[in-house]
Amino acid sequence: MSSSPNPDDYLGHCEDIDADHPDIVECARKLTGASIEQTAKNCFEFVRDSIQHTGDEQRNPVTCRASDVLLHGIGYCYAKSHLLCALLRANQIPAGMCYQRLSIDGDGAPFCLHGLNAVHLPGHGWFRVDARGNKPGVNAQFDPPHEQLAFGTDLEGERDLPEIWPTPHPDVAERLRRHDDWLELSNDLPDVG
Repeated sequence: MSSSPNPDDYLGHCEDIDADHPDIVECARKLTGASIEQTAKNCFEFVRDSIQHTGDEQRNPVTCRASDVLLHGIGYCYAKSHLLCALLRANQIPAGMCYQRLSIDGDGAPFCLHGLNAVHLPGHGWFRVDARGNKPGVNAQFDPPHEQLAFGTDLEGERDLPEIWPTPHPDVAERLRRHDDWLELSNDLPDVG
């Protein structure tokens, strides 16, 4: 499922996954548990439950960089996945970004990408988690080895993309940076053919 066979390739930082930012490092330290799996669960639940989803809240700012998501406490699914990735990496847990192609309205075209994460856990290998945020009809959980994601890919045209990205998909990052307003972005969500 990964784009690289080596989990160590998923420990670094970049502009949007700024795992070395002091605020990320401090938050990650506070989320450290008694085991790697417990630490990963703590990070997941923090992002899922404490960071608001931009589309649900319908408010700005549009965030991209992990430290900005933490600072403002809000982000689209993509930005929330950047923060979760950064927190995991700050705790020396390999993590990357994954994407699904989903129907925007739940009944076919148009489609957009949905951002989530994969984390490499001892005894399980790569395991996908979705910190998008729960709401009625969405119940994502951390329960390895069982994946309980926010959304299934049940409709024609929907699919799970198999890659694990060490850095955000360039189209995702470009859209998050291009739009200052959440509503503008909601009308220009990234997609792949």
